Amino acid sequence: MPKIVDHDERRREVLSAARRVIVRDGIDAATTRAIAKEAGYSNGVLAHYFADKDEILLSALRQSHQRIRERLTGKVAGVTGLAALRELLLDNLPLDAERTQESRLEVSFWSRSLASERLAEVQRTEAGELRAAVRELLRQARDAGELRAGDHPDDSLDDLAEHLLALMDGLSLHLLLYPGRLTRVDVERLMLRAVDRL
Repeated sequence: MPKIVDHDERRREVLSAARRVIVRDGIDAATTRAIAKEAGYSNGVLAHYFADKDEILLSALRQSHQRIRERLTGKVAGVTGLAALRELLLDNLPLDAERTQESRLEVSFWSRSLASERLAEVQRTEAGELRAAVRELLRQARDAGELRAGDHPDDSLDDLAEHLLALMDGLSLHLLLYPGRLTRVDVERLMLRAVDRL
């Protein structure tokens, strides 16, 4: 009797293997051969499911973003404005092992995206969605009177969103690169302080 293959499960296994290789060894080391070896499959199996290395990388990145979205959706259920914004921003920082791996994966794609328009387009789309979410939560906070007294026109909210996203990216990168200088507690405190100042 022929073996029944769960193709979706096999694809997930390959993408998990790709993530592990990227996080552990860097994106340049994530060759199809290395990914196949990590997954315990032949290169031929990878070729059956993915057209090329970039498709594997794109799929791994999208899968990671989808997992983050699903986790965050659970965290912000029933909350809006600044409470939801705090959750969103903290969830995107490398404050535990899972989020550290996600951040390492994300940062690994940044340099490669500069040389690959396909990867860059995925990065831009996903970053655009995150920016829109931050912007919307700021609007909710403004409309609910949660922001400090003062005028917060729409362009001001755009600036605040960019500031918070840049802080999030910078803190994530600094924590990954300079663990002796910053701790997870420091990074969480700095991000919460930035939101509290709003």
